[in-house]
Amino acid sequence: MKLESPKKSRKIKKSRKVLTVVAAVVVLLVGYTTYTIARPFVLHTEIDIDASPEQVWKVLTDRQAYPEWNPFIISSTGELTKGAKITNVLRDTKGAETKFTPTLLAVEPNKELRWIGKVPPGGIFDGEHSYRLEALPNGRTRLIQEEKFRGVAIPFTRSMLNSTIKPQFVAMNHALAARATGY
Repeated sequence: MKLESPKKSRKIKKSRKVLTVVAAVVVLLVGYTTYTIARPFVLHTEIDIDASPEQVWKVLTDRQAYPEWNPFIISSTGELTKGAKITNVLRDTKGAETKFTPTLLAVEPNKELRWIGKVPPGGIFDGEHSYRLEALPNGRTRLIQEEKFRGVAIPFTRSMLNSTIKPQFVAMNHALAARATGY
């Protein structure tokens, strides 16, 4: 039986420790990534509007008019067809503008408009944005605007999303309500 030298034995132990640390880091990263994708951060707003779902939908989908009234999405182009890509330009509360090209997931007239935007390759900062219209009594509509954010960068951006994006959801909701009711 051949005995290992003390120097070789120390090298083997050191290699095992390094491999153990690397394996632990990989397991933590995989767990963290899985957690951030499985548990989205949600920004949710809603407003009741004194207009029918058809009137609200008409304003929401008349994207050529966005520069006239929309403080949040200042430009939106592309065909509103499920599976299509559109191009949006957003303005946050600080005036910073961001251009992105989400893919439409749902286009249901008078009910829902929903898309997903991703920072390539995905899993880093993904946002699934939706507008849902619920018919209320007396010809009114509840507009629900929300976004589900997923990805490894989300825990580090929650505060920014709450302070610069959520207020723009609220501002857009109020501006859309005013436009739909003719105020």
